[in-house]
Amino acid sequence: MKELIRYDALPNWVPGKVLLSSDEQNWKHVALRSYHYHGQDVVVPAMRDFMLVSYNTGVTPMQRRFDGRWTRETLGPGAASLLTRAQQAYWTWHEPVDVTHIYLSADLVTDVASEIMDCTVSNVTLNDVLRVDDPVMTHAADAIAMEARTRGLGGALYVETVARGLIIHLLRRYASVHLQETRRSGALSPQQERRIVEFIAASLDVHLDLKVMADALGMTPCLFARQFRRSFGTPPYAFVKARRLEKARQLLATTTLPIKVVALDCGFCDQAHLTRMFAAEFGSTPAVFRERSQ
Repeated sequence: MKELIRYDALPNWVPGKVLLSSDEQNWKHVALRSYHYHGQDVVVPAMRDFMLVSYNTGVTPMQRRFDGRWTRETLGPGAASLLTRAQQAYWTWHEPVDVTHIYLSADLVTDVASEIMDCTVSNVTLNDVLRVDDPVMTHAADAIAMEARTRGLGGALYVETVARGLIIHLLRRYASVHLQETRRSGALSPQQERRIVEFIAASLDVHLDLKVMADALGMTPCLFARQFRRSFGTPPYAFVKARRLEKARQLLATTTLPIKVVALDCGFCDQAHLTRMFAAEFGSTPAVFRERSQ
């Protein structure tokens, strides 16, 4: 397969005047560019990202060949087109138009698909849609374009929130979703269970939140939390707490390490934190437990 191109390389194949861009706004997984285009006959190479095209001004007949088939529509304000990623397409139009491109990363699209389907999605393909009149799509494009212009507080978070809503809409109406091998009852696979238990055991002395553990398996936090609970019968945070307390009990019983060192080695904030958690779980303080055990 040829290398997939980034959205900012598209003008090398489809020249146009950039009217608006999110390039320097530190958005993650989402990007925007608005262009003024004259009529062209061009090849759009296989792109790294999914792309939504919203038509702002100008009306033109448009022809597109995708996967060997030609489609023909007249496009203007209020219309939108969809391009799946990793697929070359041919475009021909004659009249000038202003358009907004919204680029959605494959990682974000598959993450959202995995969360809403409660399983691991390996790939998403958008349907070939040259023209659709869909207010949800055009309103989302307008909202993201407004944020690119105004650069408001919390812009990256706002844009990703809008994009996630847009992706859910696209998945419902315009997408094909490919699942990985089905796991038993939506739980982690045996290999994943073994990997996460080993990861937690080796990381008890550092910060372990849901995202850190999910990243260790290449999963989204929401999906990881659900499948972890189905595998182990307890939420991840409760599992980690139990492992930390068990490690502390072993160190107290078998070593002479100071209690404050045991606390830090097991991932507790300080000795007082360990004492509270240990007493609640085992009915005695670490000091009393150590005295009775040695």
